[in-house]
Amino acid sequence: MPAPDLVTAELTLTGRITTASNATFLGSIGDAAVVYKPIRGEKPLWDFPDGFLAHREVAAYLVSEVLGWNIVPRTWLRDGPFGEGMVQLWQETDPDQNAVDFVAADEVPETGWKQVLEGQDESGRMVALVHEDTPALRRMAVFDVVANNADRKGDHILAISDGHRYGVDHGLTFHSDHKLRTVLWGWLGDELTAEELEGVDRVTDALRGELGRHLAELLTAQEISSLAARCAALRATGRFPGPRGDMSAVPWPLF
Repeated sequence: MPAPDLVTAELTLTGRITTASNATFLGSIGDAAVVYKPIRGEKPLWDFPDGFLAHREVAAYLVSEVLGWNIVPRTWLRDGPFGEGMVQLWQETDPDQNAVDFVAADEVPETGWKQVLEGQDESGRMVALVHEDTPALRRMAVFDVVANNADRKGDHILAISDGHRYGVDHGLTFHSDHKLRTVLWGWLGDELTAEELEGVDRVTDALRGELGRHLAELLTAQEISSLAARCAALRATGRFPGPRGDMSAVPWPLF
């Protein structure tokens, strides 16, 4: 969890992200730039009726920490100018890098990228949605399966200059029903690596101890049970799952 000063020191607002569907502010705590999402600013969702989005964001960080892959930036709950909310350390992205992109359908790279889908753009041209084929993004895809992420948009993947990839905006996670909607379908059916399976095992083990106790303050018992079941299913199949059910397999918009 964060150092005490990040919890107790003054949170000063410096701006607002107006494109977000829920109240989202930029701020600072001392020298640390942060994102602040107050619970008071959340809009109720019919398909996520339990708990708060801020709690799910913190739960996603806790699971990310147990996986050991540094996917979710440090995230915690604290009081702020508009009451309690989620606070997350801001990450500077590299504007010259895109982990997910659209390319012309006949120009999909043969290596280094995975194609997810194909369709027409607003001009009627055939384009393909692609994402990087990298260990960092594979690990994020595993995290999304474990967390049952219903909203992995392209813009929710932060490309850092050193090649690291952060995932953000995890308010729509951990539902007890299957909700996986993601742009990271490129490894559908592929075998998980030993490292990826070890990460899943770490979550399974931690749910019986400290992680389980922390999540009990953030999620329902059924959601935690479903999290354990998803880990068990991944371990049993050893492969990336495919879409299922009648819902869309990708979020909208895609970015």
